[in-house]
Amino acid sequence: MRLPSRALKVLAVAALPLALAACSSGSGDSGKDTAASTKAKDPDAGLPTGTQLKKALAPASSFPSSFALDASMSRDTGDSYQTQTTKSAAKPQCANLGSTGWIGLTGIDGVSFAQNSHADSKIPAELDQEIDVYRGSTSAEVMKGLTKVVAACPGYTDSDTNSKVKVTGVPTPGLGDQAYTITLTDPTWTNGTTLIAARVGTAVVSVLSTDGSDNGAASAKKLAAEVVTSVKGLKTQQG
Repeated sequence: MRLPSRALKVLAVAALPLALAACSSGSGDSGKDTAASTKAKDPDAGLPTGTQLKKALAPASSFPSSFALDASMSRDTGDSYQTQTTKSAAKPQCANLGSTGWIGLTGIDGVSFAQNSHADSKIPAELDQEIDVYRGSTSAEVMKGLTKVVAACPGYTDSDTNSKVKVTGVPTPGLGDQAYTITLTDPTWTNGTTLIAARVGTAVVSVLSTDGSDNGAASAKKLAAEVVTSVKGLKTQQG
């Protein structure tokens, strides 16, 4: 079973400065009005932080006993938010579909995220999970972006084997508000790779699996479903 290259995309964490209510010699009501106005304009208000998202990731007990957490692959944005950015995704680096952080191929970076990776070094096999949060309706744009990535990447060359990887993608019902599954196969691999992205409101859960003889499909769906449920619970707690 082939273990995909781990070209981890480390998102830059740029904390937004806290908005402070203006202090003046005027009336106290004026200061309250300014604070209320500032809070109303905060585009990240109510969105979960990386610290909260980290707790929503599937725990170690959800993985096969032979799998271990790779601490070096754990990342999150902590208690602050980073600036949401969008860059051109017209020519995606298709080979990054086999890497953690593959959701970034859409060209959209959210305001907070958390991710980690578990691996079985004996098989070898890999199970990665990530949650990204976006402002407004941007999460829906990310899902649309995935279909464009697959259209732009019908295949790519595996740098390890110099063979051609086939890329296919299909909408996937029954996971969150909407979901999309991408499958990577190569005749030289023992097993393929399954990627699943599932939207839950403003969040997108993404997983990568090479575990199992079915290109990682069953284990990817199981992991995605667990994290989706966890994110729904987080959303409920936030009201």
